[in-house]
Amino acid sequence: MPILEGRVDAVIGVDTHRDTHAAALLDPNGGVRATLEVPSDRAGHARLLQLAAAQAPGRRVWALEGTGCYGAGLTGFLLDHGEWVVEIDRPKRPRGRNGAKSDALDAIRAGREALAREQLASPRQRGHREAIRVLHTTRTAIVDTGANARRQLKALIITAPEPLRDILRGRTWLQQARACAALVAVPSDPVEHRATVRALRMTAQRVLAARLRPSSSRRNCASSSRSWRRCCSPSAGSDRSAPPRCSSAGHTLAGSAPRPRSRCWAARHRWRPPPARSSAIGSTVAVTGS
Repeated sequence: MPILEGRVDAVIGVDTHRDTHAAALLDPNGGVRATLEVPSDRAGHARLLQLAAAQAPGRRVWALEGTGCYGAGLTGFLLDHGEWVVEIDRPKRPRGRNGAKSDALDAIRAGREALAREQLASPRQRGHREAIRVLHTTRTAIVDTGANARRQLKALIITAPEPLRDILRGRTWLQQARACAALVAVPSDPVEHRATVRALRMTAQRVLAARLRPSSSRRNCASSSRSWRRCCSPSAGSDRSAPPRCSSAGHTLAGSAPRPRSRCWAARHRWRPPPARSSAIGSTVAVTGS
């Protein structure tokens, strides 16, 4: 049995895009009452809400595609005005473009899919959760960028001319990066030497810049996590439980879970019981007690 049967008087399906949103107002049976296309700004959001208030003043639900992407602004606007919003998956497109497709048809499909579903999905919460997600994904991107830059620097050093390799041989990667960032070529050097020095210097600057940024983003993530924990704790007057203290679980709730550990890592770090005591200790205690 569809979950919306007998609970709403109208459904507004919305196909969200970067510049415009296409909406279709449907009756409880899936019939189309009106369609509208508005710009994806606050003025367009207000026009959609006015259309719904004028033609569907009773119980209504909004079925949006992409509530965490192009529809994030409209979702927040509707929730701030006390509207009921559910999320609908975008349809799978065929490889060819032979099928009929338009924004209005997608909006109608979103509304009818909401009417036919037995379970509905709510949009992802924002606020502290979204703050943790954007900070964590940004820090992950910075760390990946730094790792790629270090690998590129190592590859450049391996194929560099022998005089440059002699200067950088036997150093740690951080010492090599600092030395490469200070390299200077003179016009009398061969063209390969000058080009390699320039590539090493630019790559080393990327390595050093990426090394300083994760610490700042890590502090921001920790501050947002503490704020979220205080906001969600029962002592703050909310009935929601506090988020898990495990970082991986917190990232999972924020929608930015890290990659799982491999089996080899789990085998190496699995907890093992301490070794049993030697029997010589027990015999010594027995002799002393006697």
